[in-house]
Amino acid sequence: MKLTIEELIKPQSLTTNGSLDLIFLGTGSAFSKLHYQNNLLILFGEDHLLIDCGTKCPQVLYDIGLKTPDIRNYFITHSHADHIGGLEEAALMGRYMTHRKPRIFITENYEAQLWEYSLKGGSAFNEHGYSKPLFFSDFFDVTRPEPILGSGRERYRFSCGAIQIEMMRTRHIPATAQSWSESVWSTGALIQEKILFTSDTMFDPELIFFYNDAYKIDVIFHDCQLFAGGVHTYLEDLRRLPAKIKEKTYLMHYGDSWKSYEQKVRDYGFPGFVQQQKIYRFSK
Repeated sequence: MKLTIEELIKPQSLTTNGSLDLIFLGTGSAFSKLHYQNNLLILFGEDHLLIDCGTKCPQVLYDIGLKTPDIRNYFITHSHADHIGGLEEAALMGRYMTHRKPRIFITENYEAQLWEYSLKGGSAFNEHGYSKPLFFSDFFDVTRPEPILGSGRERYRFSCGAIQIEMMRTRHIPATAQSWSESVWSTGALIQEKILFTSDTMFDPELIFFYNDAYKIDVIFHDCQLFAGGVHTYLEDLRRLPAKIKEKTYLMHYGDSWKSYEQKVRDYGFPGFVQQQKIYRFSK
């Protein structure tokens, strides 16, 4: 697939003329003040899917000419606020303003976690109180991904119209986790079997090598932290990847000091940092 990076023209449409368009509504880390949050809008023909809906996401959608209820399909990778903080707005607007539930692709286990620990407090008691609360399915049209059996890593697949997604468990939190299996729920995404989007993850070369070898990945969008420690992938760890992988790996979810690292990133062999509100357009 051929990749071109193009300017976003406002108002942004939710359809394309056949290309696969990836729009990073933001590219910043959780505490960035210079960038919005690392949420990804996928467009392919008549279909669209939003991966993550952080606290600032509804504002970004408005800025590019869209409204929160325009987004009909959601996939959430994990429960940090920069990935779910805007989801309550989507739920409440769907129930009380448009009277139309957005669809969400989510496993049963993660649905329980997302609802009980994040969304329930602001959504469950709006109508009946404690005696008769609402539930996740009152706000979202739930679609279960299909488990992929026979592999060491927990994986699932689903299709949102023409958009094909494989989701895989990732190693993100807690910082002491030595593998994905020791981590709280977090996932990345394989898009159209050609584009690897890691979402938030600590350095996990096994994940990168597996997908690069199994699917002949064209482009990787990888989490990148500009300092050591924590629960994200340190730039100096990514530097250790083979040159053939680095040359197709764009760096996302970075901090506000990114400008001073631009030359270093290029010197290390990466094409650069992902740019927010640009169209990453894939065509044959």
